Amino acid sequence: MFKIMCRSKIHRARVTKTQLNYEGSITIDEDLMQAAEILPGEKLEIYNLNNGARFSTYAISGEKGSGIICINGAAARLAQVGDEIIIVSYVLATEEEAKKMKMRIIRVDKNNKICSQ
Repeated sequence: MFKIMCRSKIHRARVTKTQLNYEGSITIDEDLMQAAEILPGEKLEIYNLNNGARFSTYAISGEKGSGIICINGAAARLAQVGDEIIIVSYVLATEEEAKKMKMRIIRVDKNNKICSQ
């Protein structure tokens, strides 16, 4: 049996840009992706703390050190610049693997710079 486990999350990141006319995805500063062990193309869940919207998308690597968090495509209607979001990565794990897992929490400041891991 497999369990769906939270592997990592970027907590309270601020949306810096939205692009409605884009194929879809979320663009994330490469520094944040590396810290959270998120790969380009990886499926993510996004939780908007400002309006309660929850949606799935995939990651695109943004410029390293830029602090970019850009909501692209149709999901751009679910967030505004300045909204605080939680970006969550889940994995399938066996029960044995799940018991050994430790979730990675990346906390960021208002400029999306890493405060703690």
